[in-house]
Amino acid sequence: MADRRIELRTCLDDLVADGRLDQGDANLLAGSPRTREQALMHPLAFIASQDLDDQANPGRKLSHENLAQWLAEKADLPLFHIDPLKIEVAKVTSVMSYGFAKRHDILCVGVDADMVTIATGQPFTEEWIPQLEHVSRRKVHKVVANPADIARYMVEFYSLSNSISGAKGLSGGSSVTNFEQLLELGSAKDPEANDQHIVNIVDWLLQYAFDQRASDIHIEPRRLQGKVRFRIDGILHQVYELPAAINTAVVSRLKVLSRMNVAEKRKPQDGRIKTKRSDGSEVELRLSTLPTAFGEKLVMRIFDPEVLLRSFSDLGLVGDDLALWQKMTRNPHGIILVTGPTGSGKTTTLYSSLKQLATPEVNVSTIEDPIEMVEESFNQTQVNPQIEFDFASGIRTLMRQDPDIIMVGEIRDLETAQMAVQAALTGHLVLSTLHTNDAPSAISRLLDLGVPSFLIKNTVLGVMAQRLVRTLCPHCKGEGEISPSDWHALVAPWKAPLPKKVLQAEGCLECRNTGYLGRQGLYEILPVTQAVAKHIKDDADITQMRHAAMREGMRTLRLSGAQKIAAGLTTMEEVLRVAPPIEQ
Repeated sequence: MADRRIELRTCLDDLVADGRLDQGDANLLAGSPRTREQALMHPLAFIASQDLDDQANPGRKLSHENLAQWLAEKADLPLFHIDPLKIEVAKVTSVMSYGFAKRHDILCVGVDADMVTIATGQPFTEEWIPQLEHVSRRKVHKVVANPADIARYMVEFYSLSNSISGAKGLSGGSSVTNFEQLLELGSAKDPEANDQHIVNIVDWLLQYAFDQRASDIHIEPRRLQGKVRFRIDGILHQVYELPAAINTAVVSRLKVLSRMNVAEKRKPQDGRIKTKRSDGSEVELRLSTLPTAFGEKLVMRIFDPEVLLRSFSDLGLVGDDLALWQKMTRNPHGIILVTGPTGSGKTTTLYSSLKQLATPEVNVSTIEDPIEMVEESFNQTQVNPQIEFDFASGIRTLMRQDPDIIMVGEIRDLETAQMAVQAALTGHLVLSTLHTNDAPSAISRLLDLGVPSFLIKNTVLGVMAQRLVRTLCPHCKGEGEISPSDWHALVAPWKAPLPKKVLQAEGCLECRNTGYLGRQGLYEILPVTQAVAKHIKDDADITQMRHAAMREGMRTLRLSGAQKIAAGLTTMEEVLRVAPPIEQ
């Protein structure tokens, strides 16, 4: 059969014949003039942009994905969803030139030893297959993909590949830095941080991270190839490998943007960048470098300003836990601690709370290391060890600034803890963080630092431990099962009834087949009541304190997770992954 390209008129006729499109809508689309941009679009992409109803599936639209599925069925080919996180850009762009891919409306999405997988939006054309099989020396496996994705990723993949190739043209020098120095004579210079190819790579990297909802970007040097990884919903995904010299230049470019000392590669540095997404919204990035065996490792934490606008229910703090937290934060003086490991959402909880507490009638001041998100409704100060301005001296200064509420980034040592206690005793509300596994351990940590037990009893109002758990994707979650024994082990020592219905992760295009989309907090709130205070002593038994707190109504992180499971928000596997077991 002769090759034929999909045209708008025939495409509309086929959709009408298959009962997917109304004849009147088809006639209107066929007869209406199109802009130059619309005329260049793939017919299915143009139809999807019109937001038409799918006549065969009431309540659904003729979206890009639905139309791609329809085209795959018409062509009797598998449908392929292009997930850029799972595609090795360097390999797929080496299979064919950009011009060849553009001319035939195809994109390589996978390379094996004896086969290449080619996504196409024109499944009824095959003239390109013999030539590609001859050049690549592999068989072609043809699949159908969303034409809009093919057009988008074709530009992104080849632009990135060209920037890498262009930067390689400048690269040279030692491919191994710091740990193993190797002198190579007659080499070209390493790519510079301001080289246009490096600028393009960095711009792509940041935009790509925003598109993929990443919370952190890791750029890690290795012997020959640097690695780029994104943390998405708490899980790290490898994104790309960069040649060592280009990896170094990318790090240098980011150091320039964040006003770090580019020449200093021997000691850690911190910096920050403020940039914009493609939709115009602002994003802040906090950067941290660390010297490693093969060069500087750079981690960028992405802070979304919209986090400060999220309600406690969006964060997962609801019901009795929310009421208890708000009761503690309404106290005029005392210490409230938030505990958990790095990346557990402590800062977000504190900022959201301070945002609500920072009314015109009160003075809210913070001392942080570093300032993670800039918020105009309270006064923020950053510690500076180079001039001996640390947390303790920061609190001492803030107490002369007529504060009502003080937020201390972290209590790390006895001096900071003592200053926090002094601030609480002199009529200030102090909020701070600690790194402990659960809420009762925070009391033990203060005792270990050297804070007298009677001062802890008189100043600490309560402790909240938290974790972030991935929430089920609303587009694909399905019914699951949970054994009574697993459930009772999770909620012990409580006798919480087994939920009648639980949901499980399935996986779809929206969640990248993980089954999870977004995160919420699990919370364990320990109010320091009289019953709990009895156990705060120099030789405190943390287990007895925990049991006393549970009798006072404290729900453990695992019980908080069980409530989220019963509400259909997450799964048993997720809760067990992040919430520590209870020591009986």
